[in-house]
Amino acid sequence: MAFLKRLGFYLFGLAIGLIFLAVFFRNKSEELGVEFCYFPNCRTLKDIRAKPLDYSNEVNELLLAKQLDSTNIAFFLREGKVDFKGSDTKSTPCKSYIIEAEINDKPAVMTVKNCPDKAVIEHVRL
Repeated sequence: MAFLKRLGFYLFGLAIGLIFLAVFFRNKSEELGVEFCYFPNCRTLKDIRAKPLDYSNEVNELLLAKQLDSTNIAFFLREGKVDFKGSDTKSTPCKSYIIEAEINDKPAVMTVKNCPDKAVIEHVRL
Protein backbone atom coordinates (compact mmCIF):
# COMPACT_ATOMS: atom_id res chain seq x y z
CA MET A 1 0.00 0.00 0.00
CA ALA A 2 1.39 3.38 -0.96
CA PHE A 3 2.39 5.84 1.71
CA LEU A 4 -0.09 8.52 0.57
CA LYS A 5 -2.96 6.03 0.71
CA ARG A 6 -2.02 4.99 4.27
CA LEU A 7 -1.68 8.64 5.28
CA GLY A 8 -5.15 9.34 3.87
CA PHE A 9 -6.67 6.49 5.89
CA TYR A 10 -4.87 7.67 9.03
CA LEU A 11 -6.05 11.29 8.65
CA PHE A 12 -9.61 10.16 7.89
CA GLY A 13 -9.72 8.03 11.06
CA LEU A 14 -8.14 10.81 13.10
CA ALA A 15 -10.76 13.29 11.89
CA ILE A 16 -13.62 10.94 12.80
CA GLY A 17 -12.08 10.35 16.24
CA LEU A 18 -11.66 14.07 16.91
CA ILE A 19 -15.26 14.79 15.94
CA PHE A 20 -16.45 11.97 18.22
CA LEU A 21 -14.41 13.27 21.16
CA ALA A 22 -15.58 16.87 20.64
CA VAL A 23 -19.24 15.80 20.68
CA PHE A 24 -18.77 13.43 23.62
CA PHE A 25 -16.88 15.86 25.84
CA ARG A 26 -19.08 18.84 24.98
CA ASN A 27 -22.18 16.94 26.09
CA LYS A 28 -20.42 15.62 29.19
CA SER A 29 -19.19 19.07 30.25
CA GLU A 30 -22.69 20.55 29.83
CA GLU A 31 -24.21 17.79 31.99
CA LEU A 32 -21.69 18.22 34.78
CA GLY A 33 -21.54 22.01 34.63
CA VAL A 34 -17.81 21.91 33.93
CA GLU A 35 -16.26 25.06 32.51
CA PHE A 36 -12.77 25.25 31.07
CA CYS A 37 -11.32 28.64 31.99
CA TYR A 38 -7.72 29.20 31.01
CA PHE A 39 -7.68 32.86 29.99
CA PRO A 40 -7.34 35.62 32.61
CA ASN A 41 -10.72 37.20 31.80
CA CYS A 42 -12.58 33.93 32.26
CA ARG A 43 -10.68 32.98 35.43
CA THR A 44 -11.32 36.37 37.04
CA LEU A 45 -15.06 36.34 36.30
CA LYS A 46 -15.36 32.72 37.50
CA ASP A 47 -13.58 33.62 40.75
CA ILE A 48 -15.95 36.54 41.36
CA ARG A 49 -19.03 34.40 40.56
CA ALA A 50 -17.91 31.73 43.04
CA LYS A 51 -18.06 34.13 46.01
CA PRO A 52 -21.05 35.64 47.83
CA LEU A 53 -21.97 39.03 46.35
CA ASP A 54 -22.50 42.18 48.38
CA TYR A 55 -23.74 45.49 46.99
CA SER A 56 -22.71 49.01 47.88
CA ASN A 57 -25.35 51.59 48.85
CA GLU A 58 -25.19 53.08 45.35
CA VAL A 59 -25.90 49.72 43.71
CA ASN A 60 -28.69 48.98 46.21
CA GLU A 61 -30.35 52.26 45.22
CA LEU A 62 -30.13 51.30 41.54
CA LEU A 63 -31.69 47.92 42.34
CA LEU A 64 -34.53 49.51 44.34
CA ALA A 65 -35.17 52.08 41.59
CA LYS A 66 -35.33 49.17 39.09
CA GLN A 67 -32.65 50.74 36.89
CA LEU A 68 -30.59 47.60 37.45
CA ASP A 69 -31.58 44.03 38.22
CA SER A 70 -29.89 40.77 39.10
CA THR A 71 -29.96 39.53 35.51
CA ASN A 72 -27.85 42.51 34.46
CA ILE A 73 -25.33 41.72 37.20
CA ALA A 74 -25.29 38.05 36.20
CA PHE A 75 -24.72 39.09 32.57
CA PHE A 76 -21.77 41.27 33.63
CA LEU A 77 -20.23 38.36 35.54
CA ARG A 78 -20.82 35.85 32.74
CA GLU A 79 -20.21 37.77 29.49
CA GLY A 80 -18.29 40.88 30.60
CA LYS A 81 -14.76 41.82 29.64
CA VAL A 82 -12.34 42.71 32.43
CA ASP A 83 -10.31 45.87 31.84
CA PHE A 84 -7.04 44.79 33.44
CA LYS A 85 -5.25 48.03 32.56
CA GLY A 86 -7.80 50.13 34.43
CA SER A 87 -8.16 47.64 37.30
CA ASP A 88 -6.18 47.65 40.54
CA THR A 89 -4.87 44.10 40.61
CA LYS A 90 -1.92 44.77 42.92
CA SER A 91 -3.79 45.86 46.07
CA THR A 92 -4.17 43.54 49.02
CA PRO A 93 -6.31 41.93 50.36
CA CYS A 94 -9.04 43.07 47.95
CA LYS A 95 -8.37 43.58 44.27
CA SER A 96 -10.55 45.96 42.30
CA TYR A 97 -11.72 45.07 38.78
CA ILE A 98 -13.48 47.08 36.09
CA ILE A 99 -15.85 44.94 34.00
CA GLU A 100 -17.33 46.20 30.74
CA ALA A 101 -20.40 44.80 28.98
CA GLU A 102 -23.27 45.86 26.75
CA ILE A 103 -26.59 46.08 28.57
CA ASN A 104 -29.62 46.78 26.35
CA ASP A 105 -27.26 47.59 23.45
CA LYS A 106 -25.54 50.32 25.49
CA PRO A 107 -22.04 50.16 26.95
CA ALA A 108 -22.02 49.69 30.71
CA VAL A 109 -19.23 49.51 33.30
CA MET A 110 -19.20 47.78 36.67
CA THR A 111 -16.57 48.08 39.40
CA VAL A 112 -16.10 45.04 41.65
CA LYS A 113 -13.89 44.68 44.71
CA ASN A 114 -12.79 41.03 44.87
CA CYS A 115 -11.88 40.06 48.43
CA PRO A 116 -10.79 36.57 49.55
CA ASP A 117 -14.14 35.80 51.20
CA LYS A 118 -16.64 37.91 49.20
CA ALA A 119 -17.08 40.16 46.17
CA VAL A 120 -18.51 43.66 46.56
CA ILE A 121 -20.13 45.40 43.60
CA GLU A 122 -19.21 49.01 44.22
CA HIS A 123 -20.38 50.94 41.18
CA VAL A 124 -22.43 50.37 38.03
CA ARG A 125 -22.59 52.94 35.26
CA LEU A 126 -25.27 52.19 32.66
